[in-house]
Amino acid sequence: MSGFIKGVERGQTVLFPDRLDDWISEDHLVRVVDLFVDELDLPGLGFARSAPARTGRPGYHPAVLLKLFIYGYLNRIPSSRRLEREAGRNVELMWLTGRLVPDHKTIADFRRDNGPAVRRTCAQFVELCRRIGTLKGDCVAIDGSKFRAVNNRDRNFTKGKIASRIAHLEADVERYIQEMVRADRQEEGEVRAEKVAHLARRYGRIRQQIQYLQAMDRALAEASDGQISLTDPDARAMATSAKNSGMVGYNVQMAVDAETHLIVVHDVTNQVHDRDLLAPMAQAAKDALRRDDLHALADKGYFSDREILLCHERGITTTVPRPETSGNRGKGMYVKADFAYEPDADVYRCPAGETLSYRYTTEEDGLQLRRYWTGECGTCPIKSRCTTGKERRITRWEHEHLIEEAQIRLRGPSEPMTLRRSTVEHPFGTIKAWMGATHFLTRRLPSVKTEMALNVLAYNIKRIVALIGIRSFMTAIRA
Repeated sequence: MSGFIKGVERGQTVLFPDRLDDWISEDHLVRVVDLFVDELDLPGLGFARSAPARTGRPGYHPAVLLKLFIYGYLNRIPSSRRLEREAGRNVELMWLTGRLVPDHKTIADFRRDNGPAVRRTCAQFVELCRRIGTLKGDCVAIDGSKFRAVNNRDRNFTKGKIASRIAHLEADVERYIQEMVRADRQEEGEVRAEKVAHLARRYGRIRQQIQYLQAMDRALAEASDGQISLTDPDARAMATSAKNSGMVGYNVQMAVDAETHLIVVHDVTNQVHDRDLLAPMAQAAKDALRRDDLHALADKGYFSDREILLCHERGITTTVPRPETSGNRGKGMYVKADFAYEPDADVYRCPAGETLSYRYTTEEDGLQLRRYWTGECGTCPIKSRCTTGKERRITRWEHEHLIEEAQIRLRGPSEPMTLRRSTVEHPFGTIKAWMGATHFLTRRLPSVKTEMALNVLAYNIKRIVALIGIRSFMTAIRA
C-alpha cells in the first residue's frame, strides 16, 4: 500500500494520555453537560433517590444517569441499550460518568421514574438562558407538529376504520363463497376437496377477523374520543399536511423565541387539532419568560375567538390568520372581508355602497353576536354575487376588533407569518432529523412527554452554544 497515508501498526506500543481529563478539551460540549447538571438542585427538581439509602446495595446517583441521557440525546443515542454500550467504550462518556456503566434497564427505569423531574430540568435550562440575558422573549412563534407513536395505523381503531374494514372483509367472504360453489360444481375428486378445504380455511379466518372487529366496535362505545389504540393506548390517529395521509402519534406543541430560536416551552398532547391550545401555550411562554406582555404568532389552525380573547385578557397580543370557512370566494361571490366596517357609525358598507345597519344581538355558544343588514338588497344590481337569500346579513362578534387588529398586523412590513415559519419550523425539523424515520421509543403520554423534554433540552443546549459559545456559556452558568 505504498503511496498512501499509513496508520499505526496495531501491535505497536502507544502512549495514551494518563488521565481521562486530558482527552476532553476545555471547550468540549460534554463539559457543558457536566457543569449544567452539577449546578442543578436535583432533590428540589424531584429526582428520585437523590439521597442514598442507608441499607442495601448502593445505587447510581441521578446526576450520573441524567448526564448520560443528555449526552445521548445530544448525540442521537436515545436507546438505553445503546447508551449502555457507549458508556463502556466512549471516552467522552467515561469522562462524564466516571467510567460507570449502568445496566440498560437501570437507564430505562431512570427515564421512566423521573419524568416530571426531567421536564422541570428542561424548564430550568430555559430559566438559565433567561437569567443570563440571552433569552429576552418579547415575541414567540407557536406551532404544533405530529410525531409518530409506537402504535401503527393497523392497531388503531375508529368507527370509520372498522366499518371500512368490515365492508372489505365481507366482500372477501362473498367472493370465497362463490369460489367454493364454483369449485364444488366444476372440480372433481381430490382437487375439489383440497380447493374447497383451502377456501373454507380462508373463509374461517376472515370470519374471525370480522368478529374481532365487531368486538372492537362495541368497545369503542366506551372510548371517550371514539378511538382505541392497542400498542400505545394514549396515541391517536391524526391528519397530516400530506393529502389523504395520516399517522398514529402525538401532537407536539412548541413556543419558540423569535430572536434566538430557543424553545421556550413545549407540550405533548394527543389532541388531534390545535384550536384550543393557543392560550395555554402563550400563557406558559409568558410565565416562563416572566414578562408582563408577549406577542404570539400562530398559523390559522390556532384561530379561535375564545382563545384570542383569553390571550388579550392575559396581556398577550396574538397574530393569527383567519381561515376562509366559506366557499363563496371560489364561486366568485363576495365574502365578509369585502364588507367594510365603520366603527364610528357602527355600520357595514357593502361593495355596492349600501349601509348595513345594526338590527339585534344574539348569543351562540356563549358568544355575543351582532346582526347587520339592509333592506336595499332586492333592487341591487350585484345581488347575485352577494347572496341567494332575501338580503345579505353580516354577523359581528362583540370582540371582533381583536381579530381585525390581528389581520392588520398580518399585512405589516415585518411579515409575521414568514417570521413564524422561519422561527418555529426549524426546531421541529431539527428534532425530527435527529429522530430519523423512527417513532417515539416510549409508550403512554407521560413517558412520551419525558422523551420529548430530553429532545428539547438537547436542542436548546446546542442552540445556546451556537449563539454565545461554550466558554461564555460555562462562565454564565458559574456566575
